[in-house]
Amino acid sequence: MKHLASTRLLSWISILSLAVLSPLTAADLKPDRTVTYKTIGDTKLQIEIFEPEDHKPGEKRPAIVFFFGGGWNGGSTKQFHQQAETLSELGMVAFCADYRVKSRNKTTPFECVKDGKSAIRWVREHAAELGVDPDKIVASGGSAGGHVASCTDLISGCEEEGENLEVSSRPNATILFNPVLDTTSKGYGATKFQADQQTVLSPCHQVKKDLAPTIVFHGTKDTTVPYENAERFTDLMKKAGNECTLIPVVDKGHGSFNSLAFRPKNDRADYDLTMTNSIEFLQTHGFLEKK
Repeated sequence: MKHLASTRLLSWISILSLAVLSPLTAADLKPDRTVTYKTIGDTKLQIEIFEPEDHKPGEKRPAIVFFFGGGWNGGSTKQFHQQAETLSELGMVAFCADYRVKSRNKTTPFECVKDGKSAIRWVREHAAELGVDPDKIVASGGSAGGHVASCTDLISGCEEEGENLEVSSRPNATILFNPVLDTTSKGYGATKFQADQQTVLSPCHQVKKDLAPTIVFHGTKDTTVPYENAERFTDLMKKAGNECTLIPVVDKGHGSFNSLAFRPKNDRADYDLTMTNSIEFLQTHGFLEKK
């Protein structure tokens, strides 16, 4: 059962307004179903699915895959439940993907990226049964999850052995929330890499042409991931001929985009800012209909 009204009755503005009047809690937000998308050794990685009302297999709905933040060390898929719920109400199939992290799986950022690529590939490979358009898959995430989302498009290789590489693991667009974009000492996470590996998964150092349209949200007073990284990444993307839009969250720090359901003390205005612009971005690129 959905927790917001059907999109047949409400525009996306009304949906956001309704959430203000009746704020959801984490307990209210539950996926329609959860399946295993990857098994690696003894680890089963699950992906939570939020579906539109009356959604059926065989349909070609746009999809979005969210990756949680947590410094590649921890985190929870619940971080993006409210965003996933809202976008499913607007007609997308939304996924919140688990991936291996250091605290639970003794892994490095390389495994995180492999799992992110596996999740995108799994959605595309199972598009028909999921009711998803394989050519309209968005990767999204926050902080380290934003890094994972970005790397699904930017990084060549870093694929899980044994997967069908004829199915692309690249998304058709990316939406990034205070993402890690520079993994050297000028950004975040340098100590998590060997000295000769610090640029291998660093988005700022791996920009090339023909990347997916991207929108980046970043707090101008972020002390975890410097705002300068987002500015530099956006500039590099544009110079390479890619579309990249940076939306500054003025005077805010790391994680201000999180919903009240996940971070009750957050400013609701920041969540609304990021969601409003995300929806407009999705409409512009044909993932959602304009209201």
